[in-house]
Amino acid sequence: MADGLRVAVTGATGNIGTSVVQELARDPRVASIIGIARRETSWRTPKLDIATIDIADAQSAGELERVFSGCDVVVHLAWLFQPTRDPIATWQANVIGGMRVFDAVANAGVPALVYSSSVGAYSPGPDDEPVAESWQTHGWPGAAYTREKAYLERALDTFEHDNPRTRVVRMRPAFVFKKTSAAEQRRLFAGPLLPGKLVRSQFVPMVPDIAGLRMQTVHAFDVADAFRIAAVTDAHGPYNIAAEPVVDADTIADLLGARSVRLPAGPLRALLSAAWHTHVVPASPGLFDAVLRLPLMDTTRARIDLGWAPRYSAIEALEDFLTGLRAGEGMSTPPLQPAGPADRLREFSDTARDRP
Repeated sequence: MADGLRVAVTGATGNIGTSVVQELARDPRVASIIGIARRETSWRTPKLDIATIDIADAQSAGELERVFSGCDVVVHLAWLFQPTRDPIATWQANVIGGMRVFDAVANAGVPALVYSSSVGAYSPGPDDEPVAESWQTHGWPGAAYTREKAYLERALDTFEHDNPRTRVVRMRPAFVFKKTSAAEQRRLFAGPLLPGKLVRSQFVPMVPDIAGLRMQTVHAFDVADAFRIAAVTDAHGPYNIAAEPVVDADTIADLLGARSVRLPAGPLRALLSAAWHTHVVPASPGLFDAVLRLPLMDTTRARIDLGWAPRYSAIEALEDFLTGLRAGEGMSTPPLQPAGPADRLREFSDTARDRP
């Protein structure tokens, strides 16, 4: 401890993970970082060593405990978003794998655990009144992502009860964007047929305005800063992380130089359902239902207790992402690697999975 903190980061090569590692590396209080990823990578940054471990594998328990031994903080980010058509696979990776990480933290005697929950863990809330961290975290039952995030909140309740000496932080970020995550997020949510270069005003004349379709966003660099603060200070408990303003159809239309058109949710959901069932898009209609029900989050606690403030507005985070989408931006890590033609063809298959 006198020589600086040793921090382990699961999911170190993904959208949030790469930014968290870079933020931690810049903090003089952090001496070393052990990044845990499912796949090997040549990506490196100062203070970082990589351990290739798949937390979905039952054999990883001992490896995790060995890697966590001597760590001061574990930051758990690893998450499997796809395939949405195989909820058993995502449950094994996210819920069972997450609980495996929690157990390894306890068995290795790590003093602090910082877990990446999500706005998706929250139960539906009031339409316009932001909810604080005390709002119920039962998720939305119709989507694997929200079910799994909510279940891990309950698992973490048990972990905290059984390990009262461990400092536990639950970060609940909004939708997280940055330029170099564009390739990954196109792959995870839009699918192989979206031509990123065409996401500009002359090719997108209108944006559908669906009742309830509004969201909070935040730049990955700002989320990473919040995680860094949580890791190196005495922070504990849950924190909502989002930037202003709230993003709606008009906001996106302005960014694209398009116009918003009010449409009913039913036909759009039916179109998405058909596209999902024919493997044209990877995002399930259940996830669409969940997004329509997400509450807005009050970020007062993070701003006061953590002293956190976003450097990018919600609109700037989206602008950065759209710039990356048009340019085909990414990074050299497996989750963020831009896709070639053969990769796009593989995306039509349920075997195309993406997790750091």
